[in-house]
Parts: sequence; structure tokens; C-alpha cells
Amino acid sequence: MLARYFQVKPGGYGEGDLMIGVKLSTLRILLKPYLRAGLPLPAIEKALASPVHEHRLAILCLLADRAGRALKPRTANPAELTAIYELYLRSTKYIDNWDLVDCSAPEIVGAELLDQPRDVLYQLIASSNLWERRIALVATYKLIRNGQTDDTFALAERVLNDPEDLIHKASGWMLREAGKHTAPDALRAFLDAHATQMPRTMLRYSIERLPAETRRHYLQLGK
Repeated sequence: MLARYFQVKPGGYGEGDLMIGVKLSTLRILLKPYLRAGLPLPAIEKALASPVHEHRLAILCLLADRAGRALKPRTANPAELTAIYELYLRSTKYIDNWDLVDCSAPEIVGAELLDQPRDVLYQLIASSNLWERRIALVATYKLIRNGQTDDTFALAERVLNDPEDLIHKASGWMLREAGKHTAPDALRAFLDAHATQMPRTMLRYSIERLPAETRRHYLQLGK
């Protein structure tokens, strides 16, 4: 079931991945004893190279949790967050499915960039690698939740002609969140400018929280 869900099949985006059938909810329970164990980052980085999908998922959840704690006032550790971020960017070849990206990119990449230049997002969005492009988009969720939406709109504009449906879904999701949380007017402006160009999936995701009449209007404009 999980293998089908993540397209671990010939020609699928997860082709060649090895899955053992452990759900994320179970992994999170198994991880609890290790969340505050202070495992050395070199050992974690080595473990991230595992051929087993769920091993990589567990490691990324662990890193995301550590990155989140590195931002909290009582446990603040900016140096650790930066080290996790740098490890993550060195390891993108192992972050090769949507669940791996989505559980980790906001708390690691987005968190590190909250008060930093965003050049890396524009490098990632230009990558030929589907998952690096998705990392760029999904990382902005952390920025959105902190009232910073400009990069979300700029990155979404760069993937209007992306060939991958998983990028359409990610960009539409982030546009929706930007409009919902902090920038409803900016979302409308983006839709007014680009609805006729947006892939149908991106458009549908982006307008999910808008009033029904507004949704109908933009769907009529779309491809």
C-alpha cells in the first residue's frame, strides 16, 4: 500500500526506493527516546544515506525536531540549527520523496533562513531535481508562518511552467497558506496576474480557502 502511495514502481517518482511499510505515526513513537539524546550529527548524516525510505524519514523527523528546539528561547542554539541546515543541503540526494521533503524543509531550511538571505531558495528552485525544487517551495511555509510571504510568491512564479504535478501541488499549497495566514491581497494579486498560466492543480490548491464565487471566477480564468 505505502509503496503504491509513494510511487515506488517502474516509472514512478519513487522508483527504486526500498520501503518496509512503517507509517509515520509509528516512526514518531519509535523516535521519542532519541529526540533529546544529542546524537552526533556526523552519525546522523551517515544514517541518512540508508537505502530504506523509513530510515531516512525517521532521521529527517529527528533533524526537524532538533532544528525546532534550536529556535526556542529556552533551548536556543543557532550554531546547531546552522549545522543541521548545512547537513541537510549536503544530503538532498537522499531527500527524494514528498514526505521526506515536507516533514523537514520548513523546520530546517525555512527556519535557518528566517533572518538570512534567501539566495539558496532560488538556486534550489532552478534545480533539475524535482525534490530540490519542492524543498525550495515547502521551506517557505516557515517563512509564511512568520509573516514573510514575498519569496513564496516569487518562487511560485518561477514554476508556472514546471512539468511536475508534485511541484504544482507544493506551489499551490504554499500560495494557499500565504493567502490564509498573512497575505490575502497578495494572493489575489498573484491570481489576477497568473491564473491564466497556472497549471490546474496549482490553481485549485491555491484557491481552496477563498469564497466559492471567487473560486469559480479564477477557475474560469485558468487553463
